Amino acid sequence: MRTCLVILLVLAFEAGAAQAQQPVRLTLQGALDLAGKQNLDLAAAHRRRAVAQAGIQVAGQRPNPTFNFTALRDEPHEGFFVNQPIETAGKRRRRMEVAQQESGLTEIDIAALARLVRQRTRQAYYELAFARAETARLGELVRLTERLKQIAQDRFEAGAAPQLEVIQADLQLAQAQAAFQVARQREKVSLSQLNALLNEPAGTSWELTGTLQDPLPDAGLQDLVERAYTSNYELQRLAQEEKLEESRLHLARAQRVPDLSLEFGTDFNAPQDFRVGPRSQISLIVPLFYRHQGEIAQSLASQQVLAAQIAATRRAVAGEVESAYFDWSAQKSQVEIYRDTLLPAARRLEEMAAESYQAGKANILAVIDAQRNVQEVERTYQQSLLGFQTAFANLEQAVGSSLD
Repeated sequence: MRTCLVILLVLAFEAGAAQAQQPVRLTLQGALDLAGKQNLDLAAAHRRRAVAQAGIQVAGQRPNPTFNFTALRDEPHEGFFVNQPIETAGKRRRRMEVAQQESGLTEIDIAALARLVRQRTRQAYYELAFARAETARLGELVRLTERLKQIAQDRFEAGAAPQLEVIQADLQLAQAQAAFQVARQREKVSLSQLNALLNEPAGTSWELTGTLQDPLPDAGLQDLVERAYTSNYELQRLAQEEKLEESRLHLARAQRVPDLSLEFGTDFNAPQDFRVGPRSQISLIVPLFYRHQGEIAQSLASQQVLAAQIAATRRAVAGEVESAYFDWSAQKSQVEIYRDTLLPAARRLEEMAAESYQAGKANILAVIDAQRNVQEVERTYQQSLLGFQTAFANLEQAVGSSLD
């Protein structure tokens, strides 16, 4: 019974381990959602919201009263009074407005980091797809090279080809196998990078439902530029800084109005005059010399600088979007040329070379050259597909919003 129990436990453990190692299906949208929920950099940025909210709370604090008790030899001998500063001109409200605008900068920074994580996740997703496509391509090359080696061996044994062709086929096979092993290791690197962005265990394996051939939506250049004007990170931050500076200007002007200081209390023990006598006092600072002129002038000058920066940044953003759009269009054209023309022609040439060699009408060098040519074309095609997806991610980043 103990032996059976141990066997059952071992089988259950192995079944659980095998199930844990099975790849999990992952769409691009699923990867983006996981990154948005689990990315550690983004999680740390979200915690800055609490700091910003605490800043608003600090700005809303009211001044504390001061309690005083005196004991003197002079009359009256004792006294107790309270001093309460009173803020005027809505200074507390203005301070809170400044803190709220600073909190808005925090939100913009968090949104910008979220877009950056989205871009990196999209790129890592398709880099893994590219690495797996490369592994599959090189695996197919190994299979074709093994077949070529077998043909060369058969022809040598039949006396129709020299042994040199067998050696050349062996060398070609060894090179293909080495490239295949390197591609498998690069696939592990790409998987590790994706898992790091998703904050998943290093051993997590994904079955990507997306491929490098995934279609992308079309978009007009002018529409993208207009969207960038409202969603680009740099423009959003400058606009928020302009609002912040305006709030600081309002606070500086409010601080020109002096605050009141109210004092009230009671004096005790003046034997010749009274036992208990009330007292009160009102005081304020007279703004004869310092009237916050420097702060107001600085805020006005900062607003002018920000206005100039916004105008310059709008042009720079338009240029960045245009550059990213044209790069995306160029990558799209390259993909179409390779997919529709170059790749079919290279594959057909390879097939004809292999058929000619098998029929004894060509030497093995022609086949090897044809295989090398088709592999170069296929690799360039895969790279153009990856470049197409990467260019789209860069275009999204330049615009500042999702284009899906």
